[in-house]
Parts: sequence; structure tokens; C-alpha cells
Amino acid sequence: MDDSDPQIENAQRSTPISPFPTQLSKTDLKQTGATQRTGDLYLFDQVPYAIAWRWQQQLVTEYKAALYRSSTLPERTHKTEAEKAKDALLLLQHNPVYTLGQGSDTQFLKFDPDRDNHDLFRVERGGEVTYHCPGQLVGYPILNLRHYRQDLHWYLRQLEAVLIRTLERYGLKAERIEGLTGVWIENRKVAAIGIKVSRWITMHGFALNVCPDLSGFEQIVPCGIADKSVGSMAEFLPEVVTVAAVREVLIGEFEQVFGLSLRRATRPEFAL
Repeated sequence: MDDSDPQIENAQRSTPISPFPTQLSKTDLKQTGATQRTGDLYLFDQVPYAIAWRWQQQLVTEYKAALYRSSTLPERTHKTEAEKAKDALLLLQHNPVYTLGQGSDTQFLKFDPDRDNHDLFRVERGGEVTYHCPGQLVGYPILNLRHYRQDLHWYLRQLEAVLIRTLERYGLKAERIEGLTGVWIENRKVAAIGIKVSRWITMHGFALNVCPDLSGFEQIVPCGIADKSVGSMAEFLPEVVTVAAVREVLIGEFEQVFGLSLRRATRPEFAL
């Protein structure tokens, strides 16, 4: 499946609440072997958007290449090449930046992109315009959905489950809203999701508002939803909350939902 497939855009624009479980069932785990899978975990502080975007593209390209080699090389090298094809999760924050999905409508921008000095990128993901800034935890999963379910709605619901479970750990009652992708507290959107899937390899992902300055959202109609506002964890918690602390909680919930053991990884080319 290529990113031009309309199923990907439709999956994000019309996403019914499905009966899928909030994590992989025992049957799923047995069938996919997900309990035996490990993935690379890349942790960063603040990363310029263009750099993190390039890192994602590199990981996806390498993943696809390793899968291709494992399917074409002799049997004795098959396992070695297959082991190079690993799932990964990047967690980071961004400098202030606006991003448009591949089919985003610029009418949801409240500024002139040709005249105003805002960082703006149009990327491969689905969905409308969103905003990233420090205080927001951004996650980019690079997963092979053939090891889970080859179903985009299922994948979106799983990402939502990771976020909902993370928020629940802080005593926050988060929910989905029928027909909309993302996670909400008291009708305010605290987490946005936008993905790209190509040959069942995922990229882009989610953004959880932990303690950001939300004023940047005033320059757009977030996700193209005019009648709902955005919020953050900090607005609903009496105590100070940090991205670093939430990140550790989210890692554990991601591992539980996807049946994946994440191991801290580093790469010289990912140094800032």
C-alpha cells in the first residue's frame, strides 16, 4: 500500500469507534509473535522538524530494503537480513512549526504562508494542519503492520489507546470522539494523530500536549476542526507535569499495547 492510497486519508478523516481491543489480544500475540519482537527506542530532546522528518524517512527506507533483501537472498542470509528490519519508536519535541498533511487545505491556515515568517512543512501524512512546539511529546513509530494487523483503522485506534492509557496513569479521563481521530479531555483535543503507511510500514505518528504554550494553535484551525479547542495535560493537573516524566509512562504503555519490547538505541547520524 502506498501513501497515495485513499484508504489512508479516509482512515484519518472518518474513523469510527471500533470494537478492536485497546491492546493486542492473546490470540493476536500468538499469531503474530509480537511478544517476541523487540524494537529500537530513540529518545531526543528538541529536534528541528526537518531533521526528524529525514530520520523517519531513513529508517523507513532501511526497513524496506532489509525486508526486500531478506526475501531475495539465499536462505543462510535470510535471518540476518530479517533481523535488520526492526520496528522503532522516536520520541522527541519540536521547535515551533506548522505541518500540513499531503491533502491538507490551506484554508485552515490563519496566516499567509508566502508572507508570514512561520516554519511550515507539507508532508506525507494524512490529516489537516497541526502545530508542534516545546512541551509537546511527539512520537514517530516505524512499525511493520504485517506483524500486527494490516488495518489502518486498527492502527489508529491502537495509537489512541496508548495515549488514553498514558493519560489514565495521571488520573485523567480521556476519550475518543466518534468520527474524529485523536484523544480528548472534556471535549478539548489533547493529542493529535497523523500517519503515513507505505507497504505496511508506518511513519509520522502522534503529538501529546503535555505542557506547551498553546498560543501557536491560534494561527490555525487545528486539524480542520473549527468547533473544538485544543488543551493540554497541564491544564487538567494540579501538579507540575514534565515531558520527560510523561515520556517514561508512555513508553511502557506503548510496549503493552503493541506487545513490543523497546530497547534504547543510538545512531551517529542521529546526533544533533
